[in-house]
Amino acid sequence: MSEDDDFELEPIEILELPLDAWHRDKGARMVEFAGYYMPIQYEDIIAEHIWTRENAGLFDVSHLGQLMLTGDGAAKALETLVPGDISTLPEGKMRYSLLLAEDGGVLDDMMITAVPMGLYIVGNGAVKWDNMGYLREYLPDEITINNMEDRALLALQGPKAVDALKRVVPGVDTLYFMEAGSFFWGPKTDPEPLWISRSGYTGEDGFEISVPGVHAKALADQLCAQPEVKPIGLGARDTLRLEAGLPLYGHDMTPDVEPVAANAAFAISKRRRTEGGFFGSDRILNALANGPAHKLVGLSVEGEMPVCEGAPIFAGDAQVGVITSGGFGPSVGALIAMGYVDAGHNAIGTALASEVRGQRVSITVADLPFVEHRYRRKGASA
Repeated sequence: MSEDDDFELEPIEILELPLDAWHRDKGARMVEFAGYYMPIQYEDIIAEHIWTRENAGLFDVSHLGQLMLTGDGAAKALETLVPGDISTLPEGKMRYSLLLAEDGGVLDDMMITAVPMGLYIVGNGAVKWDNMGYLREYLPDEITINNMEDRALLALQGPKAVDALKRVVPGVDTLYFMEAGSFFWGPKTDPEPLWISRSGYTGEDGFEISVPGVHAKALADQLCAQPEVKPIGLGARDTLRLEAGLPLYGHDMTPDVEPVAANAAFAISKRRRTEGGFFGSDRILNALANGPAHKLVGLSVEGEMPVCEGAPIFAGDAQVGVITSGGFGPSVGALIAMGYVDAGHNAIGTALASEVRGQRVSITVADLPFVEHRYRRKGASA
């Protein structure tokens, strides 16, 4: 036995969400995800998916990182690390943006909201500790980074989400897509402030609700008492976001790709395209002007064999890409996928093939999203 065999590695601790017992009481099948036990499904993934598309589904997304940046110049300082226009963001407005490595690779995608005390940021759970360390390294010392670990985050998604939520939290129906505000919930004698945004990860209208963890169960119970609402697991969240063409960080987005290749050029604000000044701006603006070497695209899949992450994509005998997400789209009624495909082969309608267990599967580059987004945008017709 060598000296290195004299010790055993300690098991990695898997954390529990504030609603862990609530999920289990409702019969959820729990799995490890992003360092937490998370509900993958309660009944059936396809049924939960369809329910959300037609009614309203309640998702526990408390594993996501909730951060508050405060201090003079926080927004301007953050612009070094993201390609969005943050310093002119009005209070109560949100912006989807990307945390960039020094070479312009994507470290995370996140929602940034201007709030009275600073910037409220929601990023992915799997990298939230890395994000905090990265922000601490590159932001000025006078900027305070507060990890809001005492708060839970619930997402109520679907066309009837607004009907259910406005009964529980009056006034939320005044919000439009990518707007947020503070609302009161609970008894009039001792109401609890909630931070609510009209946003989400399903392509449907919906809301994300930041609530103190100690009150998460009471709020979840009240929401699920509404006839439109059922609890929904991570399985349906994944199929919903895939149909909506929304990338999953760590799969469809990684540090190896820059925003244009990741089909996220929309996150580069107009002013930033002119001024630059963010990490990797030369590389990113060059890709914007001349096109990326490869790009994330939608893919329709023929037959009954799903293509999964890591499967190669071919044009003839030449590999021209790789699958990053794939599966059955319950609302589409067919197999779908997303993946990176080289320039010259990623135009919509291009016939390609993937390979699964030694068998070729016909795929075609498709327009994203696979289902129409139904956000309640300001100024849009009802």
